[in-house]
This record gives sequence, structure tokens and C-alpha cells, in this order.
Amino acid sequence: MIRTILATTALLGATAASAEISAEYHTYTVGDREYEGYVATNTAIEPKGTVLIVHDWDGMTEYEERRAEMLAALGYTAFAIDVYGADENPTTTDENRALSGALYGDREEFRARLMGSIEEAANITGATDDMVMMGYCFGGAAVLEAARAGADLDGFVSFHGGLGTPEGQDYSATAAPVLFFHGTADPVSGMEDLASVLNQLQEAGVEHGAHVFGGARHSFTVYGSNDYDLDADQGSWDGLQDFLAERL
Repeated sequence: MIRTILATTALLGATAASAEISAEYHTYTVGDREYEGYVATNTAIEPKGTVLIVHDWDGMTEYEERRAEMLAALGYTAFAIDVYGADENPTTTDENRALSGALYGDREEFRARLMGSIEEAANITGATDDMVMMGYCFGGAAVLEAARAGADLDGFVSFHGGLGTPEGQDYSATAAPVLFFHGTADPVSGMEDLASVLNQLQEAGVEHGAHVFGGARHSFTVYGSNDYDLDADQGSWDGLQDFLAERL
């Protein structure tokens, strides 16, 4: 399915401009399994770069689709990747926990799906050689997994992501800057976790930075959630745009 969106207003800090956004689902294969991502592009201009989005623990939803379209409105080719599989459509907390937990428990498989999706980006119309990966919550943790795995990208951005580093892993292979957007009141990954990962990056000699939002909780960018924080959402989106402008 292909749909066209006429963007004429600012989207959470995006510069208001008229642009025709083409968006469609994209089916691809990693290993012997089929996955379904979502691609959004601005067909009126030459793309500035490519942004890969990793979904939250509830899988690919309208949230990732909207973020992809927002990025396309800014002039980027956006590819929301799928790490669960085209046949997975979690609808309950238990299902979300089972799917995300399975990947946390099998880091080799987690990395294979991430790396396969990164490679698939080359087959996306409008994709560029310059790429940044970003993700929210579980997706933020996935971004850090890709960074530790040495993914050949131009930057990594974690929004209120899980920040723990599994035993036996480190950031010695990370080849591009890592940026965090995090809330001080996040009950899932606290400020001690943020300090720890920043220290690890410093020790590994990896360029890094963090934007910390006072009082923001875990899902501060998720519209309609109890944690949604407009100021933190807009501030992090503005910070993302600055990072992309530097890296792409």
C-alpha cells in the first residue's frame, strides 16, 4: 500500500513547508524470515540522508509511521525497520514483553536482525550512503545494541531507551557518535544508568552527548501516554534535527 501525504504545517518543531510525502510498507527478508518495515520519502527534493527508526516493544505501529513521515517532511528518507517479523502483531503487554524479551535473551539474533535491516536500507528508493539510526524505548535499546555491534552508520540516537550494557559487551567497536534524550524521572533506566553508559562511551573514546529533561518520565515522546511531556518531546525533536544536520 502506498499513500501520499501533503505536509503543509510544522510537525513538532519541523519547519513548515509544502512537501509531498510518499509512504509505503516495505517487505524484506533477513535470514529465512520475512519482515515488514515502513518507508517515507519526500519526492519533491533530493534526500538529505537516511534515518532508520527502530520500533518500541509493541512492534511497528502508527507511532513509527508518523515519525517516519515527520522525518520525510524534513527532507530525509526514513525507514522504520521491523525486528519482530511480519507475522508478529503484539497487542498485549505480555506479548510485548515476550517478543522484546526473546531478543534481549538472544543478542546474536537481535544483532542479526538489526544488521540485516541496515543492509536492506540499500534497497530503499531514495536511500543514501549516510545513515543515522534512532529508536524509542525498546528501540532506543536496540540502537545501542547496533552501536556496540559496530554497525557502520553515521550516528546513533536513543530516546528514553533501555541503557544497560549486557555482560561481555562494550562500546569498543562503536564507530559513530551516540546521542541520548532522557528524562530524570525515568523509572525504567534511571540517571545512574545514564551516567554509567556515558562513562563507558568516554572510556571507549566514542563521541557522545545527552539531553536530559527534568521531571520527564519513561515514554515522554509517546502521544497519549500517561508519560507524555510536550516540552520534552519538542525539545528532543529539535535536538534530533540538530544532530541529523551535523551528521547527514
